[in-house]
Amino acid sequence: MHFFWIFFFGLIALLWIGYGLKVAYGAVRLPWVANYAPAEDSACPTISLIFAARDEQEKLPAALATLVAMDYPSLEIIAVDDRSSDATGQILDRFAANHPQLKVVHVRELPPGWLGKPHALQSGYRVASGELLVFTDADVKFQGDALRRIVTLFRARGLDHLTLLGDVERSGFWDTVLISFFGMGFQLATDPYNVSNPNSRAYVGVGAFQMLSRKAYEGSGSHQRLAMEVVDDMKLGKIVKMAGYRSGVGVAQNYVSVAWHLGLGNLVRGVEKNFFAGAQFRIGVVAAQISALLLMNVVPFAGLIWGHDWVRALAAISVLIGMCFHFGVDVVMRVSPLYSLTLPIGALIFSYMILRSTMVTLRQGGIVWRGTFYPLAELRRGLV
Repeated sequence: MHFFWIFFFGLIALLWIGYGLKVAYGAVRLPWVANYAPAEDSACPTISLIFAARDEQEKLPAALATLVAMDYPSLEIIAVDDRSSDATGQILDRFAANHPQLKVVHVRELPPGWLGKPHALQSGYRVASGELLVFTDADVKFQGDALRRIVTLFRARGLDHLTLLGDVERSGFWDTVLISFFGMGFQLATDPYNVSNPNSRAYVGVGAFQMLSRKAYEGSGSHQRLAMEVVDDMKLGKIVKMAGYRSGVGVAQNYVSVAWHLGLGNLVRGVEKNFFAGAQFRIGVVAAQISALLLMNVVPFAGLIWGHDWVRALAAISVLIGMCFHFGVDVVMRVSPLYSLTLPIGALIFSYMILRSTMVTLRQGGIVWRGTFYPLAELRRGLV
């Protein structure tokens, strides 16, 4: 039995050494927006920045103020009011009256065969005229020279599609625990550095920021391909990569920041529709995800506490690498490196969120998103 536990913890340590260190090495080589000079006017292609908003009256004004204040010579902002029941539409119309670069599209009804957000973004694209398209969210804030710097990065890397890892606003200890773990887990699950490798199957798409050439967007099928895809942001990255276009990931930090779901409870509820969808609505994938989270991030701490000799040594290797990875994410996010000590807590909460998303979706027989219920069978048919 002792040999079994040595083998078991040795396998976990090998995974951290072989895969974890590989992803970490790639993560430190990602391009940073801050390291690219703002493009001159003559090097700025026309951009259409598109976002969908539904019942966003609280977060929208602050984010919208940063959009209209951006220093970019050829910027068209397209805001799509997706059937809002609050003051979102009026806020957008008031801004548009004072800022001619802002166009507002009002969606009154959702046609069959569409989820609300993909349909809204497709509606925005239909009136867009830019050479480059930027898809973002209604709660995302931009620094004044962000687009100039991002365009420089985009062209220097020869990309057709660029997604950025930006700042996520936090309100306290518990959402920082979860968001910092999410940042680490996202890196491990997606391997962002390999996205730019055409021979790799890795792909990434982040809803806060995705820039595409018009050719890549249209050539990969646009949001029409993602009409019933819940995780449309990630899958936009997938269809671009599948279509043979060059995709990449960069680090934005505060050049692009999002006010996601503040507070632990809001975070748990906010991803209710997403996590089971991210597992392709397959219980086997959910089981594999939770098992991997616990084996890589929780079990080594148990081995460190209760193991002996080789078991404790191998567990210590896994704990050390995992905490160092978390430490690196904390540095990028500009939070205390002491949050690396919360690694197993973050994994436990994350596992609960995946399980909760699965149970709620199965119990309902589907998801409720933007005020509309979508049956599970229909969602499964729409997977990309």
